[in-house]
Amino acid sequence: MEAVFTDNNNCLVVTPAERLDTNNAPAVEKELTEKIQAGEHQIIVDFCQTEYVSSAGLRVILVALKLLKPHQGTMVLCNANEQILEVLEMSGFHNFIKHLDSFDKAVQSVCR
Repeated sequence: MEAVFTDNNNCLVVTPAERLDTNNAPAVEKELTEKIQAGEHQIIVDFCQTEYVSSAGLRVILVALKLLKPHQGTMVLCNANEQILEVLEMSGFHNFIKHLDSFDKAVQSVCR
């Protein structure tokens, strides 16, 4: 399993597997890209099951953000562990994508 994609209150929820790295990031990116192109523009990435994100995983987030921009789409992250938060901070991602500490807060922030 690379990631689980579900619908919640008109939002696409992406729950990556235990690791989002070079082994599975291309498949997650492909499916997420297809969903954005099909009209999914409110996205929550829930890291509740994810322990590790590599640079390939960060690329998935970056590509999705770029695809969402022309549609005024929104993406937030939630439930990242300390290691993932550190990667987001060190890479500068924390400057342009919001991370919330719970799924409920993410739904309130993004879903309509």
